[in-house]
Amino acid sequence: MSLTLFKGIQFYAPKQYSFPYFARKHVALYCTVKNLQNQTEKQLQGPPKNNPKRLDNILKDYEAIIGIETHVQLSTHTKAFCSCPYTYGAIPNTNICPVCVGLPGALPVLNSKVIESAVKVSLALNCKLSMTSKFDRKQYFYPDLPKGYQISQFDIPIATGGYLDLDIPVELGGGHRRFGITRVHMEEDAGKLLHTGNKSYSQVDLNRAGVPLLEIVSEPDMRTGIEAAEYASELQRLVRYLGVSNGNMQEGSLRCDVNISVRPIGQLEFGTKVEIKNLNSFSSMSRAIDFEISRQVILHDQGQGDQIVQETRQWEEGGQKTITMRKKEGLSDYRYFPEPDLPGVSITDNYVDSIYKSLPELPEMKRRRYEKMGLSMQDVLFLANDSNVAEFFDATIAGGADVKLTTNWMMGDIAAYMKNEKISINDIKLTPHELGELISAIKEGTISGKIGKEILFEIMAKGGTVKGMIQEKGLVQIVDPQEIEKMVDKVIADNPKQVEQYRGGKTKLQGYFAGQVMKESKGKANPKLLNKILFEKLNAET
Repeated sequence: MSLTLFKGIQFYAPKQYSFPYFARKHVALYCTVKNLQNQTEKQLQGPPKNNPKRLDNILKDYEAIIGIETHVQLSTHTKAFCSCPYTYGAIPNTNICPVCVGLPGALPVLNSKVIESAVKVSLALNCKLSMTSKFDRKQYFYPDLPKGYQISQFDIPIATGGYLDLDIPVELGGGHRRFGITRVHMEEDAGKLLHTGNKSYSQVDLNRAGVPLLEIVSEPDMRTGIEAAEYASELQRLVRYLGVSNGNMQEGSLRCDVNISVRPIGQLEFGTKVEIKNLNSFSSMSRAIDFEISRQVILHDQGQGDQIVQETRQWEEGGQKTITMRKKEGLSDYRYFPEPDLPGVSITDNYVDSIYKSLPELPEMKRRRYEKMGLSMQDVLFLANDSNVAEFFDATIAGGADVKLTTNWMMGDIAAYMKNEKISINDIKLTPHELGELISAIKEGTISGKIGKEILFEIMAKGGTVKGMIQEKGLVQIVDPQEIEKMVDKVIADNPKQVEQYRGGKTKLQGYFAGQVMKESKGKANPKLLNKILFEKLNAET
């Protein structure tokens, strides 16, 4: 049974569900939206097959202007204006209430955690806070917006005029960048359309309706796809450090809309702006931007600049191109006006100070601290990328472990193990204390580096202590010169042909003999002492 309210939209008979968060039963509304027609507009396939060298020459004459609008979904226990929870992947239309679906008479109540998160992010972005702000109604019609308007902030956002510092990886060109932040404002999310395989209709899931968002708008300071992707990556890192969002792009917790225009070098006026959506990874963002820059530059070069129109395009991963989603005839008139059902938002200096004091060490601060330790930028970026990795590193060196050796172990064998097992540093059974013990045991000569690796992988997988494992398995390094000399003599006696070749000039065979001695000692011979004795024996006069 269904009821057609508008052409193409059908509301189906409501079903009753018992919600654990409410005493009474709620009605779950199922809605499908039928497409009036399947659009099959042919899209520009992308930049013509130009000579790569010629394309590079053309690109040098133009400058790209890039700005990003980022929506960050906040990790609050309940939604922005009601007590409904939000769980990614929940059964459609089960985490909703009269406020979520915009039923008449339902009044919103602001979640105080939304303000707290907004202030945290604004302070971390070096913004100027608005001590008094308000919410506004942004009015537009779309099937996933049940109220017919979105509660947002218009002319008085929570914060304005900040900046974000970041470091570009060395392999991508390196260098420090600072990108301006225009504004940060609070708003609620809309629902989600679930498109069917044959695209004849779409289903509406309102679980996400009312989930709190922060929209962070950058200044148009970026010039390349790499800069834009690194900016977005740094924002993700920042909100994760602050604990206000998980920042997972694949779940929609971090969504970026990129605005791009190009202009001839030296021109002050901006070109026609094009928006790109459907960017679900940083690598796809970089590729989409580089493609769009090339597309626009080639049209300008061919005298077809008027074909660049203000529109929204989406990135098609399969075709590695941007395609038109919808044209923009002009600026949208959202008919903003102050939200009458919510009071203004006022914050005090004491409130702001308490939040400022609670901020953790942020990625930029951490990178500068690690730099002062003498670490390379590659090391710094690896360690500061994940707050949990940075915490593990800091705890290890706090126990007295060598900074560079700790970095090498974490970037090498520990990182390789986590990647292979597809786990995070919180999932391994190695503790910072035991990593420090391992580094100390190798440095003092108690065990060899080879034995150290074996111990490391076993502890990461099963747990245990370094000292306990060394004693239990008898892994103490052999440092007695006489014992090592006996093993060297045996290896030399067992390999007369190789000895003759070595003394005939093939000195690289020393590595072969060292390997045989290590095998004889079961990896326990001290490498430095072994090589010294081996060199003396092989070069002794017969």
